[in-house]
Amino acid sequence: MTDDRPVPLDEYPVHQVPLSMKHVATSDRNAYDRCIFHVFDHEGRALLILGLGVYPNIGVIDAYATLRIGDTLHAVRASDALGDDRMNLAVGPLSLTVDRPLQRIRLQCAAEGPESLACDIEWNADFPAVWEPHHTQRRGDRLTLEGRRFVQAGRPSGTIRVGGEEIAVTPGEWTATRDRSWGVRPIPGEDGGRAAEEHRTEGFHWIWAPVAFEDRFMMVIVQEDADGHRSLNEALLVRNGRRDVQLGWPHTDITYRPGTRHPERAVIHLTDPARKPLELGVQVLASSPLAIGAGYPPADDWQHGTWRGRGWTDRRSYDLSDPSAHPLAAYGVTDHAARFTLDGRIGHGIFEHGSFGRHDPSGFTGFDSVAP
Repeated sequence: MTDDRPVPLDEYPVHQVPLSMKHVATSDRNAYDRCIFHVFDHEGRALLILGLGVYPNIGVIDAYATLRIGDTLHAVRASDALGDDRMNLAVGPLSLTVDRPLQRIRLQCAAEGPESLACDIEWNADFPAVWEPHHTQRRGDRLTLEGRRFVQAGRPSGTIRVGGEEIAVTPGEWTATRDRSWGVRPIPGEDGGRAAEEHRTEGFHWIWAPVAFEDRFMMVIVQEDADGHRSLNEALLVRNGRRDVQLGWPHTDITYRPGTRHPERAVIHLTDPARKPLELGVQVLASSPLAIGAGYPPADDWQHGTWRGRGWTDRRSYDLSDPSAHPLAAYGVTDHAARFTLDGRIGHGIFEHGSFGRHDPSGFTGFDSVAP
């Protein structure tokens, strides 16, 4: 028997379709609604990533936190049955509390013991949230991804604890960015059928870079196919109290670590409205592959939206000193905490990058192709 009574969120005038807020307007199993936060210091010592997702048509809520320090990645993951109170953003030891929408959010991971990963972070916005481009992707005739997202940068404060050590997260010495998205996105477990068989991916190249400077915020997005055809593009300058400025069609020169597709530094070439060239410099400080610990594909131990039963929690640590120990990470997206430069300014942000398969502009010829 299905309990189809109203849920608490139905009290609020937020409905978009004539359905309870318990339901989404699409019957697609891949419907999702989630967020990701990046919290990192300016010297590259620590990179904390937290996220939480809801998958209403399969009845799952899950969350994760990963912390990279040195060559060790500490991870906490939790999954449970989705309840009726969608404003309760908590699963297992992980929780998000929206104190002031778009302004202040609390991120928490409870400890399991004195050595385990835990955190209590307050995130405060420095800049307004801005929309990313409407994102769609098809495999053959099937719409496999349609997402609406916004991005924002802020100041984190609080503490992180791991291995018996407490790390102070201090405004001015740390930066935090976040991405909030919802729509339809592939969840493991679906048979790809004819579309997957006849429309195999030749190549994928991705850059997502939110950057905070003292007086401005920048957002750069690039998605390209194997031949360099661009299916997603954004370059935006945001300043408080002023109209956002578009910065043209970004082109990126990336210096990879030899024998890999791991970026060490990059230059993003932009253009201001007066056609003046701008160069956004990137120096990678710390890296966290999202396929390790954070549940992004092609992770082989846990992926978002998968049903693990009620009350599932997993804690583990990964040794990242030997890249060959985690071969799937090379075929997923990696988040790099980075130092950015622009016209003498120094800022900090995330250089999220994924490049696998053929990419003609970079000279990569296939999935086994790497930088010389």
